[in-house]
Amino acid sequence: MSALTGILYAALIAYLGGWYTGYWSGNFSLLLFVLSVVTLGYWLAERFHFKPARERAAAQLVEADAQRRQKLAEQGISRVDGDISAAHEAVLRQPWWLDWTAGLFPVILIVFLLRSFLFEPFKIPSGSMVPTLLVGDLILVNKFHYGVRLPVINKKIIDNNPVQRGDVMVFRYPEDTRIDYIKRVAAIPGDEVSYLNQRLYINGQLAPVQPQGDFYDDDSMAYRARFTEKLGEKEHQILVDPRRTPLFRPDRVGGAFPYQENCKYSPEGVVCKVPEGHYYMLGDNRDNSRDSRFWGFVPDQNIVGRAFFVWMNFGNLKRIGAFN
Repeated sequence: MSALTGILYAALIAYLGGWYTGYWSGNFSLLLFVLSVVTLGYWLAERFHFKPARERAAAQLVEADAQRRQKLAEQGISRVDGDISAAHEAVLRQPWWLDWTAGLFPVILIVFLLRSFLFEPFKIPSGSMVPTLLVGDLILVNKFHYGVRLPVINKKIIDNNPVQRGDVMVFRYPEDTRIDYIKRVAAIPGDEVSYLNQRLYINGQLAPVQPQGDFYDDDSMAYRARFTEKLGEKEHQILVDPRRTPLFRPDRVGGAFPYQENCKYSPEGVVCKVPEGHYYMLGDNRDNSRDSRFWGFVPDQNIVGRAFFVWMNFGNLKRIGAFN
């Protein structure tokens, strides 16, 4: 068993090494699930086989020592050398390969359950959500806000709150579901969403904006115009560069995105009708975000959860706190 455990750990290290160096994309949910199953097997084996076997061996050691002492006592020998306490502890001691498997099962299971059904940490990798979220922000994602989903397969089994316009959502990237993305929900099923001349319209109504002065964007090392935008009842900040007139066109890897026929592209921007069971996502850094304007709608089954709290930013502790 120690050799098998060594092989399993070598495979785990190789998998993590390839993931870290970019040779392949990892799936942390699947990894935790596999680790939970494997360590559960070791835990059950320890609980019902290995531990009872060690306890029997320790009991036999104590019994053999007691019989030896009794025989010596019958011969009139009352002082007997030899303390078996160290040997007794050694027999009962859990071997390393069980300590590093069965011993880790409760911890891995707790992490798996917390991450699957309650809260998941997420690191902001790009500037697409500036100024709301900055590169390096470590955030928490509420996994049950929109409903309870089965881990790994991400199938919803219990409904909860509906998705609202203005929510900051983490979802599986439609072009590669192994990757998690974070954007803001601009439109929900049935909405007509338009982004024309750097202005957002929902069902023909202009989303209200108020200027908030300039914001220094570290990514572009330039000042950007900052506005407060309101979607529904929620206000949030966005960045817009009035000097830019980007031409949006679908560029999804692999060809047209699903329901692309619901969208019309023009030099002014894009107009889309959001299909049932899908959402239209935009980055708050509107001129520095590759989002639904380029790769289309996010299906409901891709939802991971609602982002709501910055729990750490090692470069700026003032970032810690809730956000809209």
